[in-house]
Amino acid sequence: MPQREGCRAGGGGRMECSWKTVLLLVCASLGVQYTAIRTLRDSLSGPCRGAYRCQSRYHGDSRWAALCDDSWMSNDSPRKHILLFATTRSGSSFTGQLLNQHPGIFYVFEPLYHVQQAFTNSSSRMRRSLDRRALLGAYRDLLLNLYTCDLHFVENYIHPEPQDHVTSSFFRRSSSHALCSPPVCLERMDAVAFDTPDESWCPKRCGALNLTLASMSCLSKEHVAIKTVRVPEVADLRTLSEDPRLDLKIIHLVRDPRAILTSRIMAFADQFRAWKIWNATGRQPRYVDLTQITSTCEDMAASTETALQRPAWLRGRYLLVRYEDLALDPKAKATEIYRFLGLEMEEKVRAWIAKNTNSNVSAPSEWNYRYSTTRDSKTTAESWRLRLGFDIVRTVQKLCNETLALLGYRPVCSAAELRNLSHSLVEHRTFQPVT
Repeated sequence: MPQREGCRAGGGGRMECSWKTVLLLVCASLGVQYTAIRTLRDSLSGPCRGAYRCQSRYHGDSRWAALCDDSWMSNDSPRKHILLFATTRSGSSFTGQLLNQHPGIFYVFEPLYHVQQAFTNSSSRMRRSLDRRALLGAYRDLLLNLYTCDLHFVENYIHPEPQDHVTSSFFRRSSSHALCSPPVCLERMDAVAFDTPDESWCPKRCGALNLTLASMSCLSKEHVAIKTVRVPEVADLRTLSEDPRLDLKIIHLVRDPRAILTSRIMAFADQFRAWKIWNATGRQPRYVDLTQITSTCEDMAASTETALQRPAWLRGRYLLVRYEDLALDPKAKATEIYRFLGLEMEEKVRAWIAKNTNSNVSAPSEWNYRYSTTRDSKTTAESWRLRLGFDIVRTVQKLCNETLALLGYRPVCSAAELRNLSHSLVEHRTFQPVT
């Protein structure tokens, strides 16, 4: 039998490697299970009303203990736990801001980034031992803790390790109003700052992030919304959907795979260098990696097909949104999203839409700022057709034929058809919430 990588020669060496691998797998599995049990135990034994709202395990922090004052916390009206579930470069940063603008929503941008980094930075042997199931378990565990306003839990994954629950390494903190406003930040931010595509302004004006104060801010809000592009399929969320402590609402954001690829080429030039060469020359390099866009299409199709089966665990909890529909009529689509969530669309949300989606916007577009959320939305909906070469388009259509058909995106048969923007490639489709 061939030896596994990392094992020493001889029977004893093979036995030692085998036991280490088994031990690592067992420890990883037990760790996820222990955390889930501990979270459930604490949520049911808290000294305050609202079950999970008052976690007792941070007894050494007086500010956390102060949360037991019921009069300070938000009322006991049902809390929505919202997940914006998408893939990279699908318009999720823009869509997430529709939730971030609501004054009653505590919004967190891509917290699973820290879990992914922690797994990536672990030893090669540890990475081989931790399978996809363990990573998804860690994702779900962190989401559950964030939904119950325990932001301290993310400390398990942040590097360097926070000191006294304070960190300067929280990913994309500036994307959240709540993390840049009182009580987290003593200096109230003006409205102009939130429209500035600069990820450093919040830490500069607010200082390092105090996760205890962030938890306090979360508890003071009526609802919690999280955006992620790291969960592959909606089926991976079933455990959270069935958790009786949560009222999970899943907004599944999809986009034309050809547009997703175009945006990735523009935003991640180094990672997509071969694609960029292909797009510029019209000749496919031998070393171009097709697996990423293939996986993207497969995941989108699998999630959509799961929803179309209308399983009990998704009923009343799932809404599919095409980015193109949102871009073409942001007010109407945002209204639909808020109706699905059972929330009123505040005037602040309407004002943000009007300011950030009209044809007179002057802020950088998604093509020259990676995470820009300001754009002429109608123009950008199909602008990829002027940027992506027909040879690449034809290849993506072959790889993603089923996904395109399932989501209502028309294929093109020639370069002339590709460039003719007078004919939309987005079919009229109505996607009802799963009921």
